[in-house]
Amino acid sequence: IQLDSILAQNITLDAVSDRFGYLVIQDADGRMKPVNTYASELLRKLSKKDHYQNYTADQVFLSMQESPQLWYNVPIIYLKLKKADTIRNLIGIPKGQKYAALIDFLDPNLNYKLGPFLEDAYSAQVPTAIQKEFKAADQRVSLLYNTLEGDALKLFPIPNDNNSKWVSPREYVQSGLVIKDSLYANFIRTGFLAYMATLQNEKVKKNGDYSQSDKLLKAIKTTQLKYGGDAMLTDEKISTEIKYNKYDIFKKLFSWYMYASSLMFILLIVQIIRDKSKILNASVSVFKVLIFLCFGLHSLGLIARWYISGHAPWSDAYESMIYVAWATMAFGVMLGYKSNLTFASTAFVTAMILMIAHWNWMDPSIGNLQPVLNSYWLMIHVAIIVGSYGPFALGMILGLICLLLMILTTANNKQKMLLNVKELTIINEMALTVGLVMLTIGNFLGGMWANESWGRYWGWDPKETWALISIMIYAFVIHMRLVPGLRNRWGFNLASVLAFGSILMTYFGVNFYLAGLHSYAKDDQQISTIYILSTLGLISVLSLFAYFKYRKFYKSY
Repeated sequence: IQLDSILAQNITLDAVSDRFGYLVIQDADGRMKPVNTYASELLRKLSKKDHYQNYTADQVFLSMQESPQLWYNVPIIYLKLKKADTIRNLIGIPKGQKYAALIDFLDPNLNYKLGPFLEDAYSAQVPTAIQKEFKAADQRVSLLYNTLEGDALKLFPIPNDNNSKWVSPREYVQSGLVIKDSLYANFIRTGFLAYMATLQNEKVKKNGDYSQSDKLLKAIKTTQLKYGGDAMLTDEKISTEIKYNKYDIFKKLFSWYMYASSLMFILLIVQIIRDKSKILNASVSVFKVLIFLCFGLHSLGLIARWYISGHAPWSDAYESMIYVAWATMAFGVMLGYKSNLTFASTAFVTAMILMIAHWNWMDPSIGNLQPVLNSYWLMIHVAIIVGSYGPFALGMILGLICLLLMILTTANNKQKMLLNVKELTIINEMALTVGLVMLTIGNFLGGMWANESWGRYWGWDPKETWALISIMIYAFVIHMRLVPGLRNRWGFNLASVLAFGSILMTYFGVNFYLAGLHSYAKDDQQISTIYILSTLGLISVLSLFAYFKYRKFYKSY
């Protein structure tokens, strides 16, 4: 309670911290970004949340610069429940406590408690679960420590350095850099300290007059513009990035797509089972318009991210997921705009993809491109081959819906169900055909890029191999209709569901836990075999029930 009281007194006004959030800094990877972006990423990485108590990321970050010693004692470092119990025992906090303070990781002699365990954790070729937790905790501790020490505030460009490196006041003093402009050199040492002093002034806090601090903030920005050159962000780009952070449109779209598609789908099933009514038709039309609006916002969000980052928004794991979600919805609009079931189903699977994109193991931060990705081929090859996952995802969900409709078929509604199953199967085949063409073209274009980057067209890299496997699998699924024994709607729709597993392996398997030249997003995250087996079990049960109804009502058609 005492800590919360001190913290509340230390937090500056929301409006003051907002203005501070517009300052530009350089992150550890060399990307120029507003303080607001850095603060948001910092808080999310430390605590897995967008706010701390009732305080915004800007307020938290500014408070860390004002009173770093206070934040040594604030429990803000996230630890996984149960999985990090070994760390809890080591640092001396209760097992059920979800957050630890930085001071918890230091012994009375200020020695780092995790230190003796990190060499093994980082050198392990296949780290254990607890070693992964040691690494994750260490990264959060280091991030908070560097922020409290002032290393994160890379506010000032170094003249005549081509703006490749900016420095914080602390870094400038410790590095011994010599800048010929003595006024500027002195401002680097004292400018930000003076700004902090005005915020901490009791008279200023009492009167609420922050005009002096605003002048100092403006002076910092003026020096950035003077010495920052081309590296300095424009006001328009800063404003766009802060709005992008504020609205967090992709995270919100998940629930909007989900609500609209689920309700629309339920209404459509009611329409099929019962006679149509004006109220049902009007309700379906309303939800369809809402999904169209969501797709429009989805498109605007991708455009905004492209503008902010300066490169096509499908360069890492998170971006490729939101792009696959967009491609799925785009093909749903193109192929199923006259089929309400297709439209609702596509919106639902789009919601699921966006939900996965916002799980904790994906980082939504905007970063710089890796050198090998800094090519025009990123726009061509990746856009086509990753975009092909959209129609494949559409085929997967349509296959599931067809199996579900077969299960719901009765003697009274079999004509209506047959009509809908025929319609969805045709759209499914169209989607898989488009996806196969895109995947094949994308694979050939990938060979062109590989020749430019690595000097060979094909090297049996895991990504290349699994893309080829996916092409072969989907080619078989599409040609099943030419085999008499496999020429049926039940088999085709089930195959379109199972075939999507090859796409999941191509994307997740290679990107996240197979080593290879394409593993730019390689992570320790592994999909549990329990989830895989559970999914296969559910599909088996669903397909079995669908088969019984298929034999009874559909086989003669």
